[in-house]
Amino acid sequence: MKIETLLSPAELPALAHRDLSQTVCVVFDILRATTTFVTALNNGAAAIIPACEIAEALAFHKKNPRTLLAGERDGVKIHGALSGGREFDFGNSPREFTPERVHGHTIASTTTNGTRALRACAGAKAVLAASFLNLQATADFLKAEKSILLVCAGTGTGVSLEDVLAAGALVELLAARVNAHPILTDASLAARHTFWQMGADLTNALGSTANGRRLLGLPDLRADVAFCAQRDIFNFVVALNTHGALQKL
Repeated sequence: MKIETLLSPAELPALAHRDLSQTVCVVFDILRATTTFVTALNNGAAAIIPACEIAEALAFHKKNPRTLLAGERDGVKIHGALSGGREFDFGNSPREFTPERVHGHTIASTTTNGTRALRACAGAKAVLAASFLNLQATADFLKAEKSILLVCAGTGTGVSLEDVLAAGALVELLAARVNAHPILTDASLAARHTFWQMGADLTNALGSTANGRRLLGLPDLRADVAFCAQRDIFNFVVALNTHGALQKL
């Protein structure tokens, strides 16, 4: 098993020139997109359509009017001029996606980095959306894979510490298996060491990051940090299907 890690979204364009057909990509956007997608699917959403741009999500909704719209730009729910006056049904807080609101619905979502990271992995053997909430299930799914690429969605063009922390936690789970001796790139080693240093208290670790501090400063969103720090409360894997939609496996 070889485990590579992309720490920064600046590395994503290079994926278009790689043969990923034998590689499983695992995308992390811990605060908050992939955590939100996992939560929505746990609560009964039929599928999540990751859209790179607001216009793409709106176009999907126009063709499929029963589709709900979700997304953010700079952490704020999409509304007003950004969406041509169309109010989105959800922002990007996992706590919004309750069973009562999402059960049976397909949701088109566009976020600043997370949905773009998922789409950048097109052509991979499989593309997973992972979070701390389903990390062990994700690790179990990957146990027989020979080539794994962990993709940290980041913020803007920069590194997000919470994504690196989650990537390191997954490296630790995979490396801890009996008789497992994965080949780790330097970036994977760096992520693993980050988890060793900070993983004992995930709530405080996530709250110390730039995105965590921003969320803690917003009364309506501060509870998202503790929510996203929960470990293994869901026992399923989330992956893109052949139609480009995220579903539970």
